[in-house]
Amino acid sequence: LSQFPGWSMRADGSLVIATGNDDALGVYTCTPYNSYGTAGESQPTRVLLKDPPGFTVCPKDEYFQEVGRELVVPCTGRGDPPPTITWLKVGSADMAGAQVDGNGSLVLQPLAKEQHGLWQCTATNPVASVSTTTTIHVLGTSPHAVTNVSVLPLALAANISWEPGFDGGYFQRFSVWYSPLVKHLPRTHQDWVSLSVPAGAQHLLVENLQPDLSYQFSVLAQNKLGSGPFSQIVTSVPRGFPVTTVPPEPPAVTVRVFLSPPQALTANETVRGVLLRWEPPAQLSVALSGYALELRQDKGGWEVLDRSIPSTKTQVLVPGLIKDAFYEFRLVAFAGSYISDPSNTVNVSTAGMEVYPSRTQLPELLPQPVLAGVIGGICFLSVAVIFSTMAACIMNRRRAARIQKRRQDPPLVFSP
Repeated sequence: LSQFPGWSMRADGSLVIATGNDDALGVYTCTPYNSYGTAGESQPTRVLLKDPPGFTVCPKDEYFQEVGRELVVPCTGRGDPPPTITWLKVGSADMAGAQVDGNGSLVLQPLAKEQHGLWQCTATNPVASVSTTTTIHVLGTSPHAVTNVSVLPLALAANISWEPGFDGGYFQRFSVWYSPLVKHLPRTHQDWVSLSVPAGAQHLLVENLQPDLSYQFSVLAQNKLGSGPFSQIVTSVPRGFPVTTVPPEPPAVTVRVFLSPPQALTANETVRGVLLRWEPPAQLSVALSGYALELRQDKGGWEVLDRSIPSTKTQVLVPGLIKDAFYEFRLVAFAGSYISDPSNTVNVSTAGMEVYPSRTQLPELLPQPVLAGVIGGICFLSVAVIFSTMAACIMNRRRAARIQKRRQDPPLVFSP
């Protein structure tokens, strides 16, 4: 053994080869002996070198695809002997309707909402197993359920927080649902109360709860395609006010402001542009200040088209849309510093229409410096034309006067 670095023998007679290489190839036998001799050598065993599996083609970190379409995720391995490729959806007991082709690629056809999540590709041969993961995002679906819902009990209140699930490719909003847990009432008769969560927030303070009474809480996510599943239900008991000998200060009066979004937004195409009509908000507890019109083109980002629509108006004309484009419009209401949720969205397509001139942007979106330059140029050209006309008129009058004078002067006669 001293001739091979890294080779050794344990006390139980096992042979340890630290690094497998060509020196380890061959046939081996083991001969036990003691002071009385040996009973002979063992049966021969052959040592072969095999390569562990590895990946020649790995999947990307993330894949994005619309629901209902086909998605193929490649995963190819190598080794001696060649490895077997298997796929598994992490957190699921089955393949969720997926298939694996002859090259080891994951085939999802048609792609379903349930196939969204983390997938693992594993290459296995008799030597070892290696794995890699990828995340598949399924677009065009309702949102997924929120996770890690937690409730922090407070004095006559509870703070609800959560982690959002995947939004399905669209902007999502949340609402918190809660209900008192009354034992003597059947579950079907419990009244659940829902509270809207401000856009972008991942927590909400639920107030005016009864002390020492159990409440159930759940969070619901929604996007333009509908509602996702409710989160897990969490039970909590709000705390009462602490006992003290000092009279507590009267609680501050909270003024709740109700401002619902504009209703029944519609779009009608006219020869001058798109005419938008709507109904005022159904619920408002303060005076309405006005409206703001938002639009986006070809599924891009939302932009404010007009933020100063008077509160007395219920229609507005949008001219100058780009030809062969797809637009979406929505409306929000203002009441002082409060802004309502957006109204329903209306879609307008200018494909094939001749009534809308082709231009790069709407007139309302023209920058003020550019607009001032255009107006200044027009004024300068107008003044130049007026001065040129006046100069031409003066020159013509002088020329006519000289001709008239020549005609009136008597001719000179020379006598011999």
